[in-house]
Amino acid sequence: MISVFFQFDFLRYALFTGIIIGFLVPFLGVFLVVRRLSLMADALSHITLTGIAFSLLLSKHTPLFVGVNPVYMGMAFSITGSLLIERLRVAYDYYKELAIPIILSAGIGTGVVFISLADGFNNDLFNYLFGSVVTLTQQDFYVVLILTFIVTSCLILFYKEFFFLSFDEEQATISGLPKRMLHILFMVMVAVVIGISMQIVGILLVSALMTLPVAAAMRCAKGFKQMFIYAVIFGELSIITGLFTAFHFDLAPGGTIVMINVFILASVIVLTRKHVN
Repeated sequence: MISVFFQFDFLRYALFTGIIIGFLVPFLGVFLVVRRLSLMADALSHITLTGIAFSLLLSKHTPLFVGVNPVYMGMAFSITGSLLIERLRVAYDYYKELAIPIILSAGIGTGVVFISLADGFNNDLFNYLFGSVVTLTQQDFYVVLILTFIVTSCLILFYKEFFFLSFDEEQATISGLPKRMLHILFMVMVAVVIGISMQIVGILLVSALMTLPVAAAMRCAKGFKQMFIYAVIFGELSIITGLFTAFHFDLAPGGTIVMINVFILASVIVLTRKHVN
């Protein structure tokens, strides 16, 4: 069954890219969930959609953008959105959670305008919305590999700082940590990871891959470091099983991966509840 994924280039790249994403997204998602920023992924994914719609609009009217991968424009918009969220969190010091719905609303509104100007939805846009392994190329795989190395290196390098900020932000600030710089770095990493994950899971579903494995891991882990291990295991399990299931039953890969994540989470909740009882 697995041999089929090595007979075609796009399936092989989809499998390898999926394995990388299955590690990186839940790993970063642990920090996102612990910091109570789960909706951040939703906000940035919609900003990414706006960037992709804008790129598709430009490609229809400007020859210069015809050969440009819309993912890059989406990532640029996502990074810009992450910086705006951080700026708004500073502006609304006592109501920081307002920053996320503001950017989310702005992203949806602007995206709808760009989509309407581009004459509505087309197959390319649907592929980015829900994921499409057919669109993956060797170049996409190498880009994902390089960005994964950069993001993982940053997470390892600043692990202690992110850990401190996640559990005691006030004390971390008093200790002299560059809180704002670390916040910005973290936001940019989330934006980049969303950008590189969209072709496997899809823009509308990438936040699920960032939160559901972590939610399941929280029920099993007995410590913070264990949470990373369980989250990555659940993420990889959902990605690999989802890709195989989607291919053999002709299903949408993004939706299949998310439904397997939901099944894993529900199973973990039931099993841990019985264990506690």
